[in-house]
Amino acid sequence: MLYLHSCNLTEFPEFIKTQDKLAFLYLPDNQIHGFVPNWLCKTTLLSLDLSFNTIDFPTDVPFGDANSSFPMLSYLRLRFCNLSMFPEFLKSQTSLKDLDLSNDKISGAVPNWVWKKSLWYLDLSNNSLSSLDQFSLNQSLTSSQGSLSRPICNLRQLETFNASFNKLSGPIPSCLGNISSLRSLDLQKNNFSGNIPDFAKATQLYWLQLNDNKLKGKLPRSLANCTMLEVLNLGNNTLYDTFPSWLGKLPWLVVLILRANRFYGPIKHVKNYFQDLDVLDVAFNNFSGQLPIEFFQTTELRSLIISENKLEGKLPRSLANCRNLEVLDLGKNMIQDTFPFWLVKLPFLKVLVLRANRFYGPIKIFGDEDTLPELHILDLASNNFSGELSVGFFQSLKAMRMMTDGNRAKPDYIGDDYYQTL
Repeated sequence: MLYLHSCNLTEFPEFIKTQDKLAFLYLPDNQIHGFVPNWLCKTTLLSLDLSFNTIDFPTDVPFGDANSSFPMLSYLRLRFCNLSMFPEFLKSQTSLKDLDLSNDKISGAVPNWVWKKSLWYLDLSNNSLSSLDQFSLNQSLTSSQGSLSRPICNLRQLETFNASFNKLSGPIPSCLGNISSLRSLDLQKNNFSGNIPDFAKATQLYWLQLNDNKLKGKLPRSLANCTMLEVLNLGNNTLYDTFPSWLGKLPWLVVLILRANRFYGPIKHVKNYFQDLDVLDVAFNNFSGQLPIEFFQTTELRSLIISENKLEGKLPRSLANCRNLEVLDLGKNMIQDTFPFWLVKLPFLKVLVLRANRFYGPIKIFGDEDTLPELHILDLASNNFSGELSVGFFQSLKAMRMMTDGNRAKPDYIGDDYYQTL
């Protein structure tokens, strides 16, 4: 193994020519420019990482010859290499299992030969891809026939697939939900439309991000079969459904993001569901009714963002059980209650947003110098609070008084509205 990370190299070290038994070569984050030399492709490397350089591959022989172009290569990392197309030599690679072409400048369709590989890891994120395969460029997708015949459906061993931050459009291939080995699927920040596929067979899935697309319809109930699911992000689509309380039985779910869709109705809760939930973001929907008391019996919740809905009634005092809470954003609802002084003992609360509701009465704090010890943002605007604010109230906000540009403590997850403020 030869690992030369961040060594300010400007060219490929020629002494590698003499390393007959070299299997792992890592040269990321150097200053190498130009074409990969022909002599390098003749090596029997198993693993090659050229990320964060500005390189390209020639299309002439021996790069088109499977017998001389990295015949044993199984792992290839070409992140941030300024590539404008898929390297042609990859077409003849039969051993390739792990391919990373993220953060390059590749556009157009993914070549169909990519889907003929036995890949278990594929990262194409942060490019300008317009289609997952040439099929969808040349044919219209109709019902299930188009999906079943697409080249991408040849995949059988894929575990991780990331095509986020591209220009992909059309329906998400339904066959992705039939890959039993699939564990992580990230298609966020594209232009996918249509319904979310059925994930009945992808039961090993633990990471699913389909946010910032144009997906519509209801959530497929097959997601309840993905018992390994930890992160589910479906924000910024046009999904229309009631609150998916049935997801609460997933034992490992820690992040649930449904923000900026068209969900409606009450936020229902089933006893002993969502026990380990860490982040819940359902802002910018049409949820209504009161917040369920049972929802906040959990002690794991760190970020709760339910702003821009139609919620009403009083705040359930069970929120005080969420001792790990860092972000609580209830802004722009119709909650009618007095100031929730019982929240001030939450030891890690950094953001408290109550703006644009129907809170009323005085802002009273019954506490001591430990009141809201970590609070950095407090937004009470556009309510019906009355009376005077005591000097002691502001003096108790130690973290806010000590904030400077250099030591702001940002919570791990808060809604888009407050990223710019922290």
